[in-house]
Amino acid sequence: MKRLYRTTNDRKIAGVCGGLGKYFNIDPTVIRILALVLLIVSFGTAVLAYLIGVFVIPNETEAGR
Repeated sequence: MKRLYRTTNDRKIAGVCGGLGKYFNIDPTVIRILALVLLIVSFGTAVLAYLIGVFVIPNETEAGR
């Protein structure tokens, strides 16, 4: 079963976009660009979603992977 984790080796800030890219089999750069566009379009509300992801999605090392 696939689980969502924040990556430890493909992270720029906290590993959320890298983890989403790995989970959906998409290049993390595409996820980062989409997150940036969403940040601009949502007038900063996307920062809240990212912060929720940081605190809710477990890190790979914390999950024992």
